[in-house]
Amino acid sequence: MLRKFFHPGCIEAGCDEAGRGCLAGSVYAAAVILPPDYENEQLNDSKKLTERQRYALREVILRDATAWAVGVVTPEEIDKINILNASILAMHRALDQLDVRPEAIIVDGNRFKPYGDVPFTTIVKGDGKYLSIAAASILAKTFRDDYMNQLAEEYPMYDWHGNKGYPTRKHREAIRQYGITPYHRRSYNLLGDGQLMLEFKD
Repeated sequence: MLRKFFHPGCIEAGCDEAGRGCLAGSVYAAAVILPPDYENEQLNDSKKLTERQRYALREVILRDATAWAVGVVTPEEIDKINILNASILAMHRALDQLDVRPEAIIVDGNRFKPYGDVPFTTIVKGDGKYLSIAAASILAKTFRDDYMNQLAEEYPMYDWHGNKGYPTRKHREAIRQYGITPYHRRSYNLLGDGQLMLEFKD
């Protein structure tokens, strides 16, 4: 059973991101504030859930959360500011959109930057420890998956329906054959060989 709050008695937002390790696509982050007495034994780190479970729980989270929001940082921005800064920026953008202002923030991982004067705590593997971070991980993952599925319709050769932009063999073979798309992260080692791919082959 996941814990409810790191800061009991506060309006606490949990934050998590999805897509840091991908070769293509935006990075997504979510911020979720749950009711003080909230309980849900099914909530867990999104990576430990099936796709069906994640999407079912997303509907529950959207219905039950006191407030929720999703922030996005584009591949172009990732290439300019690096993926760590982009992931934190995506979390800040999610926090900006919350209908309720949090009094404390808990973040999955070990890196974050101050969000105004709101106190924050980073928690390694927090998506498997706290309900609000688990909820944020599910929203970030499912909304990003929806986005990558849309991109897959435009560029079916990269198998984004299957790999969601992650560096699978099929994805890298497609990059080698077709080059890159506007959605690939040009600052990444896209082929795994230390070389940067800079264009899409006609």
